Amino acid sequence: MSLLFRSKRGEQGAKITRIGPIRRFIMFFVSNAQQAVGSLGELWRTPFASLMTIAVLGLSLTLPATLYVVVKNSQAVGQQWDNPAEITAFLDKDLSSQQVETFQRRVSLMDEVAEVSHISREEALREFREYSGFGSAIDYLDSNPLPDVLIITPVRDYSSSERASQLQRKLAAENEVSEVKLDLDWVERLQALIQLIEDALGALAILLCIAVVLIVGNTIRLGILNRRDEIMIMKLVGATDGYIQRPFLYTGAWYGVIGGLIAWLATFLLIWWIRAAVLRVTELYDSQFRLQGLSFNELLILWAVAVGLGLLGSWIAVRRHVAAIEPR
Repeated sequence: MSLLFRSKRGEQGAKITRIGPIRRFIMFFVSNAQQAVGSLGELWRTPFASLMTIAVLGLSLTLPATLYVVVKNSQAVGQQWDNPAEITAFLDKDLSSQQVETFQRRVSLMDEVAEVSHISREEALREFREYSGFGSAIDYLDSNPLPDVLIITPVRDYSSSERASQLQRKLAAENEVSEVKLDLDWVERLQALIQLIEDALGALAILLCIAVVLIVGNTIRLGILNRRDEIMIMKLVGATDGYIQRPFLYTGAWYGVIGGLIAWLATFLLIWWIRAAVLRVTELYDSQFRLQGLSFNELLILWAVAVGLGLLGSWIAVRRHVAAIEPR
């Protein structure tokens, strides 16, 4: 539907001018830009109240963002230990050195095995004497009670708990093996802990996002109520609900834009603080692990979430309250 304007030209009376689609699009863009700048000016006129709402939005997103960094680094640690499934095979004590060597070579040729290391009976007894604290008491033994041991590292495809257990059963069926042990309990505990953190992060993020939407919505609602008389006058002169709602929607967007920047800064400071503590721990354990912060794409996602929450909160408020205001 074309926009119509009336203009007087001398004594010719009223003349109707039609506006083309290109000019109409330009006018729509200019009108939205004016309303966006005007809504930013409204925030500037009430700096304290606006800053409080923006700070709540930004800091509410800081906690899940920081926890996301913790989860991401926990997953990185888990990936570094993605192939920790070492299988310990205790061999029959009656095997000769030649038989042990032959069996070790046969195990190393298995498709499921990446590496095999041998701990001889003598080496095991020597280490036991050194670290057990029994010392000379071991010299009274008539014979070496310890067996030869093979430490078997599976290939990556067999590093999971289920497939490593398959390899364990296969090795246990060998005649040269008396017992096979597979210690994956600590890996499963680590994975369960990471999963728990991820689930808690998801629940906390949802709750905080809902809180942000409610806070922004309530702030926009108060702004609508404070401008109730102005909205009534605008409706009397023919303004549509969409035209009246747009400045409030832009206000919610500005909350998200500035709140996202606050979330960026607060998350960076928290990660910097945590990185110093992590560095001290890794130095004690002589580890090369380094804490990874948010990437540029993740920062953009955080910013987009902040803007989206601001828009959602303002949209919920304007859809309900602007439509409810009608001129008497």
